[in-house]
Amino acid sequence: MNHQPGTSGGPLRLGVLLSGGGRTLLNILDEIRAGRLDAEVAVVIASRQCKGVERAAAAGLDVRVVAYKQMPDAAAYSNALAEILDEAGVGLVCLAGFLSMWVIPDRYLGRVMNIHPALLPSFGGKGMYGHHVHDAVLKRGCKVSGCTVHFVTNEYDAGPIVMQKCVPVLDTDTLDALAGRVFEQECRAYPEAIGLFAAGRLKIEGSIVRILPG
Repeated sequence: MNHQPGTSGGPLRLGVLLSGGGRTLLNILDEIRAGRLDAEVAVVIASRQCKGVERAAAAGLDVRVVAYKQMPDAAAYSNALAEILDEAGVGLVCLAGFLSMWVIPDRYLGRVMNIHPALLPSFGGKGMYGHHVHDAVLKRGCKVSGCTVHFVTNEYDAGPIVMQKCVPVLDTDTLDALAGRVFEQECRAYPEAIGLFAAGRLKIEGSIVRILPG
């Protein structure tokens, strides 16, 4: 199926979910302000108080903190998130270092993206986030790493891949050095993928995403 930005006729309305510093959110905002991304951040949802909440508030965004442990169960938590996204008229949900479990309702399948700091399907799954990923890459002796933008399903890190960007892994790399090089590519890949979605150029065929010509 093709994925369209919505029916409003305006910029694609984004819901950004985060749990940490909010650097990915700031990158998306920078791309929007520079006129390179036809989108707007309609709402930010954080799973806890964090630097990302402060940065979203400082940017004048609608930001909500919805903590998993304050909900009776996973279903209630997931419904609470979906209700906020519904109310904000979100066309695409962007996970940006979101560490809580969200059981995605059917109406949002194909409308949730994530960026992972490795070349999936390698180095994904439970516990594989942030520096844990880069540590695993270095310990395995990989010669390349990178980032993966993918549609999110209810199977962890297993959704259809939209795009990937690679970086070399150097013999001299520290965790921070590799993480910095990968993040540079994340800052390119995520807005590019969001832009393709906004333009209606992504088509999911089973486990494969086709990028349609412009």
